Amino acid sequence: DEAEAAGAGSGRLGSLAGWAAAGEVRGVPGVAQIALPALAEIHDVLEEYKEGAAKFMGMPDAVLYCSLHDPVTPCPSGYNTNKTVSLWGSSGRMEMTISKFMDIQRAVQPDWFQCISDGDTISGEAGRKRAKKSVDRSLSFLDVCLQLQEKSPELQGSVMFGAIEGGDVLEERLRSARETAKRPVGGFLLDGFQGNAMAKETKLKLIASVTAELPEDKPRIIHGVGKPDEVLECIERGVDIFESFFPFQVTERGCALVFNYDYHPDPEATAVLTQNGAQDLEKNGAQEDQDEVFKADPEMTTFEIFLKDKKYHDDFGPLLEGCSCYCCQRHTRAYVHHLLVTNELLAGVLLMMHNFQHYFGFFSAIRDSLRDNKLDQLKKLVFRQMLQGPANATLSQ
Repeated sequence: DEAEAAGAGSGRLGSLAGWAAAGEVRGVPGVAQIALPALAEIHDVLEEYKEGAAKFMGMPDAVLYCSLHDPVTPCPSGYNTNKTVSLWGSSGRMEMTISKFMDIQRAVQPDWFQCISDGDTISGEAGRKRAKKSVDRSLSFLDVCLQLQEKSPELQGSVMFGAIEGGDVLEERLRSARETAKRPVGGFLLDGFQGNAMAKETKLKLIASVTAELPEDKPRIIHGVGKPDEVLECIERGVDIFESFFPFQVTERGCALVFNYDYHPDPEATAVLTQNGAQDLEKNGAQEDQDEVFKADPEMTTFEIFLKDKKYHDDFGPLLEGCSCYCCQRHTRAYVHHLLVTNELLAGVLLMMHNFQHYFGFFSAIRDSLRDNKLDQLKKLVFRQMLQGPANATLSQ
């Protein structure tokens, strides 16, 4: 497959593993992502267990991907050195040497893992000199890690992903890509594109330039890209694998994903969708109400609805008409609104189930569109909603 969701950061996918196993969350990908800080804190336990983190977590059949950082945890800048990379977990900062990093990987025994790298160029304030340093350090770390992996029986079945660094400096990005491609890595990580510090045009240009330098027979993962429109832009530029932190973020702000990803052209259905959208805005108040929500949380997107909004207190429809998820089949917007405003833990559980299933369904549609050579149709549908909002969208079956 040319595009796949790689799982949820820091084992958040595991929090729904029971529901997924029971068939209540459909389309869960076979790849589970967990961040190194969470594993570093139980390194001694895993070392004594000897059978790897996947089995330890009760997910023996999952493909385990170990990333350096949690995609939803901020990483303070300015703490990396020529010999260490700083990670941030529940116990605070931890300095990671190459030796310690590989010791943890031997205990984790991941299927895939990101090589330790210096990606501290995300802030947008790093200049050319700092970008060069990030590439030099990352290549140096990679060479040592490859040597240590070769000597580690526990990691002979593991695939190491080399990180492409260089901030927003094109020359350094290209140097990082070319040099990393010369090494015997199993895949490539496009790092440093997290957040909004880098202009979108710059980000897309760098991604296209980097992937053009990489061999096509090895997978490319990107970190920090999860919004539907950004995912599609990156796929067009040669990215294969994405994280699935986005539905978690949507859940955390009390929202439900409601965008339509049924790209099969149906003029009649499109007309109904547009009409329903207009009716929904009229029913629920003026467009200004929606604008106020976006002002309150600038991270919110037009792909979701804010269920804490008082207008949903008497909305007895499902989160998304036509959705087959556990939440939409059994509960209403009004009920989830009540759970949210009363701070009930069940609100997050139900929203997570809906948002994950919807997001994984989106990736299923991406794979279908690639197979059918109709990615452009899916992109037009998603971008139209990005500009207009899905309003009272219906998910076609």
